[in-house]
Amino acid sequence: MRSHRTEGLSLQQEVPSRAAGGRITVAARLDRLPKSRYIRKLIVLLSLGACFEFYDLFFSAYIAPAFYSTGIFTPTTEGFLGIEGFASFVAALFAGLFVGTLFFSPVSDRFGRRSIFSFSLLWYSACTFVMAFQSTAAAINLWRFLAGIGLGVEMITIDAYVSELAPKESRGEAFAFNQFLSFLAVPMAALVSAVLVPRHFAGLDGWSWVVVIGASGAIFVWFIRRAIPESPRWLEQQGRMEEADRIMLEIEARVRSETGAALAEPKPVEVDVPQTRGSLKEIWSKTYRTRTVLLTIFHLLQPIGYYGFASWVPTLLLAEGINVTRSLQYTFVIALASPLGPLLGKRFADVFERKWQVACSALSIAVCGLLFAWQRTAAGVVLFGVLITLSSNWMSFAYHTYQSELYPTRIRARAVGFVYSWSRLSTVFSSFLIAFFLRNYGTVGVFIFIACSMLLVFLLIGGLGPPTTRRRLEEIAR
Repeated sequence: MRSHRTEGLSLQQEVPSRAAGGRITVAARLDRLPKSRYIRKLIVLLSLGACFEFYDLFFSAYIAPAFYSTGIFTPTTEGFLGIEGFASFVAALFAGLFVGTLFFSPVSDRFGRRSIFSFSLLWYSACTFVMAFQSTAAAINLWRFLAGIGLGVEMITIDAYVSELAPKESRGEAFAFNQFLSFLAVPMAALVSAVLVPRHFAGLDGWSWVVVIGASGAIFVWFIRRAIPESPRWLEQQGRMEEADRIMLEIEARVRSETGAALAEPKPVEVDVPQTRGSLKEIWSKTYRTRTVLLTIFHLLQPIGYYGFASWVPTLLLAEGINVTRSLQYTFVIALASPLGPLLGKRFADVFERKWQVACSALSIAVCGLLFAWQRTAAGVVLFGVLITLSSNWMSFAYHTYQSELYPTRIRARAVGFVYSWSRLSTVFSSFLIAFFLRNYGTVGVFIFIACSMLLVFLLIGGLGPPTTRRRLEEIAR
């Protein structure tokens, strides 16, 4: 049996550091890897962290009826920014997400993906646990805001992590798989809410138990972090070549063991890993300015369709005269479709150009949303609710992949954090706008507002977005 040292030497010989006409970088070594169980395992572990993020994002909708029945929040507001309305609860989370993505996402570029992934989960868990024991709108919103900061950092870190670990030929599939696993938390949140929200036991309302379950789970993921290596792309960017090489040797050894064959030779590339730290001002350079403006406008628009339905569907059903129990039942059935969008998209994620996946799924949300607004039967409500959910979640994994591809490793987290933060700010205000449209124009008015926003997304991304599918990250970033 060969020693570990001997195996390492043979691998180092197999992957030289330089070659004629270019250099063998970490990116070149990663991009030539075939699909493997080991890379899939790393995506699964990262997805477990994302599960709690998605659970938290979506239980807002499912515990809303409990807030109304206890009088903590109301479905609409007397004033546009009234704290007594459910919109303020949604806005508090997204205000926290805005702060986390805009101001704290650079810590992932500075301190690494692995450590910030773990820290952000602990932050979220602690703040959410405290929120579960609050009884006033102001206190709930405060802790919701603080939990949102941790979620915002986690979300950006996971996107950067996945994009840097996945080979270029299967990057879209990796994101689809990541979001498929993450969205499994949505029907779980709906089921837990349907069972617990109408009840009161052990001195707590059912909604508090829904929140506690989400908070306690994140602690478990803290221990899983030990199985996830640091991003070798990030280590190389930081000039920590020995650590990057050690992790790559381990990855290559595991993949070779799975396939039972030698790996393909990595292709030398032009040196594209400048040993400098990036800065936020770089996103406004000539190379990235257009992309930054494009993604900023996109993120001001897309949450109106995505969260406009996902966060409000039980409330919209209540507005149509459907009672709390039936509303939660319908919502649970619709939520079952949440993982199916990424699961269906996984097969085609790297077949069709990414920007058109984003654009066409937005157009589908617009059409299905307008049809949903006119439904008066249970079958119609569930059918078009499911179609909106499938479209929304296909758009979600496609744009999470897309935005992570458009910037280089040295600024990936802070750049994505900046553009993504506008979706959080948009959701803060769009929540109040949806409450306004619901009060004055009913569900039809809400979905006309959503459809107009999604049509703009279709025109924007389809018309101006750069192509990215099956291209090297370093090539796209030039």
